[in-house]
Amino acid sequence: MAGHSKWANIKHKKKKEDKRRGKLFSKLSRKIAVAAREGGGDPEMNADLRMAIQKAKDNNMPNDNIERAIKRGTGNLEGMSYESFVYEGYGPGGVAIYMDIMTDNRNRTAAEIRHVLDKNGGNLGENGCVSWMFQRKGELIIDLNEFKIDEDELLLEALEAGAEDLEIEEEEAYIYTEPGNFESTRKLMEENGYEFASADLAMIPDNMVSLDKSNAKKMLRLIEKLEDHDDIQDVYSNFEIDEEIREEIEAEED
Repeated sequence: MAGHSKWANIKHKKKKEDKRRGKLFSKLSRKIAVAAREGGGDPEMNADLRMAIQKAKDNNMPNDNIERAIKRGTGNLEGMSYESFVYEGYGPGGVAIYMDIMTDNRNRTAAEIRHVLDKNGGNLGENGCVSWMFQRKGELIIDLNEFKIDEDELLLEALEAGAEDLEIEEEEAYIYTEPGNFESTRKLMEENGYEFASADLAMIPDNMVSLDKSNAKKMLRLIEKLEDHDDIQDVYSNFEIDEEIREEIEAEED
């Protein structure tokens, strides 16, 4: 999984700088509603709903919003009916792109996402074209600027809590788990006093594609456009950007 965190680092900082609360809450509501529709409205009996609610709480979504989303999912409140599926494709430089989608109109969403990709140097692919390049893992991120740690102690406690890997990358620590161990590992780590800047299931690439400056700029612009789309819950990719190139791009944007 080496290298994944370079993109995660960029993405995490972007999220901290640009909250977009209204759009975020809308996406989280969809996730909760779909989970409730597919597995029932009791989070104790529905792991997907439980994790969706936790993600909403992590992002300070009001409890009233969470309750309304659950009721829409179970049919106790009227609302649009969303379906959940995956789109896969490629970006500049042959980068793999994996997108979790939730929409009430599959045809409209497909046309819009295809347009975004085509306009920004990418293209939509067939189902399965890139998913084999990723593994679904639990990902727990600690912001080292806000939470000072001893790396050896963190590694020991993470492994004891059920984690399978730890990476320290610049200003953040990344703890990875098997999907089935995600919730228990998070709970045990929090009981040990750790706080997470982000905690979720994610698609982690097995291998990375290193981009030159031109393709890096195109890829970052494409990812931003995709993340901004209302019907895209999450975007995962397998690109990395050399530190020197990244600093040059950030300097040009300032």
